[in-house]
Amino acid sequence: MHHLGLTRSVRRANHALHTPDAFIRTQIPGMSKAAAVVHASPALGAAFTQYTAEMEAGGRLGACLHQRFLFVLEGAVEVSVGPGYELLVKGDYAYLPEATAHDVMASEPSRLAVIEKAYQKLRGVTAPEPIFSSEAKIGGQPLMGDLDLIVRSLLPDTVAFDFAVNTMTYQPGAGLSMVEVHVMEHGLLMLEGGGIYRLDEQWYPVTAGDFIWMGPYCPQWFGAIGKTPAKYLIYKDWNRHPLVQTK
Repeated sequence: MHHLGLTRSVRRANHALHTPDAFIRTQIPGMSKAAAVVHASPALGAAFTQYTAEMEAGGRLGACLHQRFLFVLEGAVEVSVGPGYELLVKGDYAYLPEATAHDVMASEPSRLAVIEKAYQKLRGVTAPEPIFSSEAKIGGQPLMGDLDLIVRSLLPDTVAFDFAVNTMTYQPGAGLSMVEVHVMEHGLLMLEGGGIYRLDEQWYPVTAGDFIWMGPYCPQWFGAIGKTPAKYLIYKDWNRHPLVQTK
């Protein structure tokens, strides 16, 4: 149905909201039987790329020279590194270091959240190894002591990693204890529920399926609204000196 030019999607200098009504599918070289909804990229002003991969059974992502993080939203995929493979289902994830030869093939119709970023090396620090795990295996921690706001850190918090990916789950009515302003940028995919997000001086209703990009120093705050918990997957650059250029 045509909605006379209306959409919740917005693009501002320091943030963007990308909603499913405005999604356009595209092909990324190397993909087969798959399409990508690209949410964030250097063209937007981001120092990373994030997209949702929609894959048919037998579909493949193709190669990636940079770091790649995969989170299974629906379905099941086989991720091959060397002679073996790991089967990932909903809620499972993989981290693949830069220059890791691998193959990602859907065992059934699947959707993946995919994050890709050039690795920032540190002298004397060994690059990370591949990781295969599940959100369900990660213990949750209350944010600033708030038992209604639980964070699960999907990657180890060590200097070997130059970005972090977490899930954050809010009970109905829970919200961040402060408006945050910081040097890190974010890519955020709403997984469940909804609420209100403040970005710069604007306030946006958000719900499952929405994507938000927050640039460095974008004032940001979220509060959960509704009768069910709100949950999102969130990326941030991490563990590197702010003088190091990432773009």
